[in-house]
Amino acid sequence: MLPAAALAQTSPGGGGVQALYPSKAAAEKAAKHFHCTGAHQMGDKWMPCAKHGDGHGSHMPAH
Repeated sequence: MLPAAALAQTSPGGGGVQALYPSKAAAEKAAKHFHCTGAHQMGDKWMPCAKHGDGHGSHMPAH
């Protein structure tokens, strides 16, 4: 699992989608990029999807 700081960064030119947001509303808005709805809190930040791990989409490149 990646540390929260790594999730907040997008890779330059990698087309990644930001995964940590400062507000619940921002995370809920971004949930469409993760093919999910809702948001959940992660420390003092918010992540898209009602539950951690529900999203499956453009947020993590396949290796």
